[in-house]
Amino acid sequence: MKITDPFDEFGCLLFDETLMQERLPYPIYKRWKETVAKEDSLDRNTADAIAHAMKRWAQENGATHFTHWFQPMTGSTAEKHDSFIEPDENGQPLVRFSGKSLIKGEPDASSFPSGGLRATFEARGYTYWDCTSPAFIRDNVLCIPTIFVSYNGESLDKKAPLLKSIEAISAAATRIVNIFGDKDVKRVIPMVGLEQEYFLVDKRYFEQRQDLVLTGRTLFGAMPAKGQELEDHYFGSIPSRVAAFMKEVNQELWKLGIYAKTEHNEAAPCQFEIAPIFNSVNIAVDQNQLIMDVLRKTADKHGFACLLHEKPFAGINGSGKHNNWSLVTDDHQNLFEPGDKPAENIRFLVFVCAFIQAVDQHAELLRMSSSGAGNDHRLGANEAPPAIISIYLGSYIEKVLNSLKGAVQTVEDQQDSPFTPISGLSYIPKDNTDRNRTSPLAFTGNKFEFRMLGSSLSASFANVVLNTITADVLNEIAEQLSDLKYKQDIRARALEICTQILKDHERILFSGDGYSQEWVAEAKRRGLPNIPSFIESVSALTSPKTIELFTRNHVYTEKELIARSEIMNEQYVKVSEIEAKVLIDMTRTEILPLVAREIQPLATTMQALDQPASYFQKQLSHLNELMDRMDKSADRLEGKLKEIDSVADYHERGIRFYYEAAPLMQQLRSAIDEHETIFDKKQYTLPTYEQMLFHSN
Repeated sequence: MKITDPFDEFGCLLFDETLMQERLPYPIYKRWKETVAKEDSLDRNTADAIAHAMKRWAQENGATHFTHWFQPMTGSTAEKHDSFIEPDENGQPLVRFSGKSLIKGEPDASSFPSGGLRATFEARGYTYWDCTSPAFIRDNVLCIPTIFVSYNGESLDKKAPLLKSIEAISAAATRIVNIFGDKDVKRVIPMVGLEQEYFLVDKRYFEQRQDLVLTGRTLFGAMPAKGQELEDHYFGSIPSRVAAFMKEVNQELWKLGIYAKTEHNEAAPCQFEIAPIFNSVNIAVDQNQLIMDVLRKTADKHGFACLLHEKPFAGINGSGKHNNWSLVTDDHQNLFEPGDKPAENIRFLVFVCAFIQAVDQHAELLRMSSSGAGNDHRLGANEAPPAIISIYLGSYIEKVLNSLKGAVQTVEDQQDSPFTPISGLSYIPKDNTDRNRTSPLAFTGNKFEFRMLGSSLSASFANVVLNTITADVLNEIAEQLSDLKYKQDIRARALEICTQILKDHERILFSGDGYSQEWVAEAKRRGLPNIPSFIESVSALTSPKTIELFTRNHVYTEKELIARSEIMNEQYVKVSEIEAKVLIDMTRTEILPLVAREIQPLATTMQALDQPASYFQKQLSHLNELMDRMDKSADRLEGKLKEIDSVADYHERGIRFYYEAAPLMQQLRSAIDEHETIFDKKQYTLPTYEQMLFHSN
């Protein structure tokens, strides 16, 4: 029997550069390449030729419709399908796809959140082809990655600001590289590898849990006697049913040209991870959106529900989306690679120090960019990093940097001259760090791993922030290095700058246990921000410092930042209130009736016995007490929601929910969970943690 090679179909649903080169006339292909390189707009003839070739290819692969695939500020993706078929002048069917349709779309899109950027009479949004991200076919639809802007040109999506931030970091990093003598470098590309964590539970259990269906997480549930304490699930043998699911996921992703490379069991029961190979950040973010979509749809076909929420189950690991970020030149030099030559070492040092300064100056912004309502339940718990931003560099790098703070030596121009105190950088192992799992930001050999990002979130905004804050500091350093009086000794001047940065920003470096209370106290002593909730961090988005940062680097306007702040506040409140209402509803329609049905026969039994056993008395008393707690807690929570709902300002509502309503939800949950531990399992109608976590595979 002939065995088909699963890699034969790799990229078969992707209209990438190789396919364009094959299908387009060379002059058209060349013009497209020049347009991308110069970030210019396509002329109509070129666009028409590309659209025709794209349509022919899509039809050959079964596509009947096309869509401008965009990423609105909901955090997910959006699409409106249009068929290729149109009537000709005689009313006969004609298959057509023009360059105009390729480049620009006009979805109504009036219901997407805009934060006030669009008035009712300007509700229409416009999509424009992002020709740096290849088109693909998904479910017989040709999907064209696009940006989404308002009538007046404001960014209404997550892609347009990302593209602007890519230009900002490319220009700043290229300038630094050129200053150090590498004049051939014309562009620097931020590269990202996104490790996606997720849970799989049996669809039967999922559909019986209203909280999972409506909120993506369990709002109550008692932990079973065994959780993840034995660490036997992590990297364990993948269950056969899950392996079949993973096989299909890989095949679907490979068809889309996504290099799905790594898959394994994660730490918690029923938790898994998939990681593709690094790509440019724009494409990596697009591909991650596709990965999440493929995971969800493939899970459904295999009888699973894929949970992407950051904390579907209390008491065990939550899910993140580790964002591995690096900077690579157009001739493939990784700027976070220590290198083995003095000139490269000092360049490496400049980029590391720029990153240190950027993170310290904008810690609040980074905390906000990586989170949402769901991530509040994950940060600081069960191996997730804490909400306090810090950087872990590894012992070797830290020793080298610490030596700089007291260094007085300068660097000689000659390559073979003594290079104290950073000559030791030549001998740094490829991956010197031990990947401190409690660190929000860890240097891992030649990249920084940003581990705070929530699993359900778009990775776009976090990378916009990483790109922009680093670009801003690199521009500042470039100005200092461009001072003519230092022209003859650039490296010596660079060492002075790095030394000063380390003295000014060493507080952000921490290599200890990020979970410990000692670190909380130490971080406070250092003056590091500790923002407990996402809603409190949103204020950072409209601070004068943030507005100046983004406007100075031409990534966001002040108006766009204010709009995003309003959207985030509103989304936080809506997500939180939905969870509270679902919890109240489940308590009253499922849990309390369950307790009542349990109490009735128990009370009847006690009445029939002359001398009821103490067990019956204790059980009945306990159930009555729990029922009373649940009922009163649900009433208090409902009353608090009505009180908070009267507040007009979404940010204030969010703050009040976090500090006033969320504790009431926890009180209600506590009573429900306690009841579950004493209830007859055979009579309990809702799927339990034990069933979902240990009987799903």
